[in-house]
Amino acid sequence: MPEIKESTIRDIKLAPQGQLKIDWVEGHMPVLNQVRKEFEQDLPFKGKRVVVCLHLEAKTAYLAKVIQAGGADVTVVASNPLSTQDDVVAALVAGGIRAHAWHGATAEEYHQHIHQALDSKPDYIIDDGGDLVSTIHQERRELIAHVQGGAEETTTGILRLKAMEKNGELGFPMIAVNDAQMKYLFDNRYGTGQSVWDGIMRTTNLVVAGKTVVVAGYGWCGKGVAMRAKGLGARVIVCEVDAIKANEAWMDGFQVMPMLEAATWGDFFITVTGDKDIIRGEHFKVMKDGAILANAGHFDVEINKVELKALAKKIRIVRPNIEEFKLADGRKVFLLAEGRLVNLAAGDGHPAEVMDMTFALQALSLASLATVPKPLPAKVYSVPHDMDLRVARLKLEALNLKIDELSEAQRAYLANWAHS
Repeated sequence: MPEIKESTIRDIKLAPQGQLKIDWVEGHMPVLNQVRKEFEQDLPFKGKRVVVCLHLEAKTAYLAKVIQAGGADVTVVASNPLSTQDDVVAALVAGGIRAHAWHGATAEEYHQHIHQALDSKPDYIIDDGGDLVSTIHQERRELIAHVQGGAEETTTGILRLKAMEKNGELGFPMIAVNDAQMKYLFDNRYGTGQSVWDGIMRTTNLVVAGKTVVVAGYGWCGKGVAMRAKGLGARVIVCEVDAIKANEAWMDGFQVMPMLEAATWGDFFITVTGDKDIIRGEHFKVMKDGAILANAGHFDVEINKVELKALAKKIRIVRPNIEEFKLADGRKVFLLAEGRLVNLAAGDGHPAEVMDMTFALQALSLASLATVPKPLPAKVYSVPHDMDLRVARLKLEALNLKIDELSEAQRAYLANWAHS
């Protein structure tokens, strides 16, 4: 039986229930299964310590087990206190993985858990939103020389990393997994699109068809949310600050307008920007009675909760993960999942088949850092195209799909500019 390492969790007795969830996703992640077989043979992390800071649900748990299979001493910690599933965390601990997380952790507990995870002195990290990197560089600088590198999951985290690199403050190499094509084209678009609406619909039990949905941000995540809303029968308005993306949204068949104008029309509002104060006091004042607000960006800052509370005369919980704000004029505005990631705080996150590709990239990226002849300079690195392509091919194999190949003559034709 695996050694149960010192951990900070809710209840180890929940482990059997969590293991069933992990077993389920394992059966639907064939690319990661192939990576696990290779890791078991090659042991790229032998003798190394890895800290994984992601949403602690079943798919993340399986990624942690794959890294463990590569020889690593693994510690997991939550990137969001509301997305943590206590039974899954218990199953990891029962399987010999250290954990510091529980559902509903306070801000103080959440911060403490991150420090407890970092006490393991990781050689490598996997981060989500830059929480580990930020804590190391601001509060645990003694670890900078020890960390040999890591991988980042999100757009928000990569923005923070690039800002650190630009300012000469990044202390170790980080791979921008989110920027890989096999990540953002599928995880961000199809994963976010499906899981956001899954979280909203299971929480509200309301119809989407015929409603007006306002999507703030038309990056790959916003595209997915808008596309799924349209498929569910909604009228979609997109709010953007990027003129190119706004044109794209218009050409995709959506209305485009500023948030202050859209605020008068929306039944559902979903923020997907990575920035703060996207929906704020001036917008709450003109919303319809019954407007529903949800966030699908990394942090709970996109919807200004302070200004919403200041406008409310009465606040109450009307259903799990639904907070009602009754305004002075009698209108009611509803906030889902405390303004945190609605697809994880009020749902199970992205489908396993989608995260299969993302987490294969995470595992392979980390292994590439662990097997380089000498440590890389402290920069933000892209996922190598060959690795991206390899994950794509493994996915096609798992789907039993075949594609054409160029002949030598075709390759020569493409390589020679002088052909007519």
